[in-house]
Amino acid sequence: MNRTWFQCTVKYAKETEEGLLKSISEKYLVDAVSFTEAEAIIYDRLGEQIRGDFQVTHMSKSNIVDVFHYEDSDYWFKGKIKYMIADVDSGKEKIVTQFMLVTASDVPQAHERIQESLSNMLVSFQVPDVVASPIVEVFPYEKPE
Repeated sequence: MNRTWFQCTVKYAKETEEGLLKSISEKYLVDAVSFTEAEAIIYDRLGEQIRGDFQVTHMSKSNIVDVFHYEDSDYWFKGKIKYMIADVDSGKEKIVTQFMLVTASDVPQAHERIQESLSNMLVSFQVPDVVASPIVEVFPYEKPE
């Protein structure tokens, strides 16, 4: 079964420092085989974290192909990488674009960490773009015990 990253938007009421309830939406990334599994994972994981009711208001397949988590940061950045491959049928070179998520404290560090994480790639690549991501938390696949 092919696993895919799903982006899920969750809406819930959060208590402010003044004690008022404020409705907020947050985005999460979930590694799953289907929308159904992704939704189940969200309800399972966030049920432990969010007090009160919450609902998944939107789900979509993400264009993220890899996630690099470093323990020293909770901020997610989305990086675009580009590299050339030879098209088997035509023999022409083709540009491949992929997206990654990485934790870092700022854009330069995220750029550095993507370079470091992909240093074992056999083709040379560029990282033309790194931006802050709205993702709050990533839930990678966990094998059942």
